[in-house]
Amino acid sequence: MGRAHEVRAASMAKTALMKSKLYSRFGKEIYMAAKNGSTDPNSNLTLKKIIEKAKQNQVPADVIKRNIDKAKGGQGEDYTNVRYEGFGPGGCTLIVECMTDNVNRTFGEVRSCFTKTGGKIGVTGSVTHQYKYVSLVSFEGLNEDDVLEALLMAEVDIQEIETDEDGVITLQGASGDLDKIKEAVQTLNPEIAFIDDKVTYLPSEWITLDEEDQGKLRRFIQLTDDLDDVQDVFHNVDLPYEEE
Repeated sequence: MGRAHEVRAASMAKTALMKSKLYSRFGKEIYMAAKNGSTDPNSNLTLKKIIEKAKQNQVPADVIKRNIDKAKGGQGEDYTNVRYEGFGPGGCTLIVECMTDNVNRTFGEVRSCFTKTGGKIGVTGSVTHQYKYVSLVSFEGLNEDDVLEALLMAEVDIQEIETDEDGVITLQGASGDLDKIKEAVQTLNPEIAFIDDKVTYLPSEWITLDEEDQGKLRRFIQLTDDLDDVQDVFHNVDLPYEEE
């Protein structure tokens, strides 16, 4: 059928895998939020926020409903949040956040990803001290001075604010202030579409790698993407965009 067909098939397979991974990640979060609280989003704020985020990421309604129903039955797995840290290609630092029902299995799988790409898994705290755990919110269409005033009126402390050449404003705040930051911004425009609104790890310093080590890092990310238990991977590398 030709090369074009092979490329399209590979692209479709990759897209399906990404969707499956996304659905699995949100499914676990929805299930645990519903299991640990009420299964009614109107009385469980944590569950409500996760559902809203899932819908923004186009997670199907049946995935959301299925995991809430599973929590109602009380017969599903118990997931534990675990974080692994270590050193990757070229001395870069890596943080891998997981949600698992079997910590021993997950540790072995994540350690294998480090080993296969020339890295080494570390002890707790070996890497995170080089990162900031912050709320990151970005959007466009507003004036920076107006945003600062809105944040001041809402008594929200912002660690950093930056406006790029395209007019995109990026805010960094305390990890527990994500909703307060968004609500302050929404006072200026209730319909504003956020480009980013998450709690994340940001490295204190970015590094660059040579092409060989960049390839190894991309391989590490690919390997962890294939693991159902991995929720997020963070690193300190200024990694150039790679076209598919």
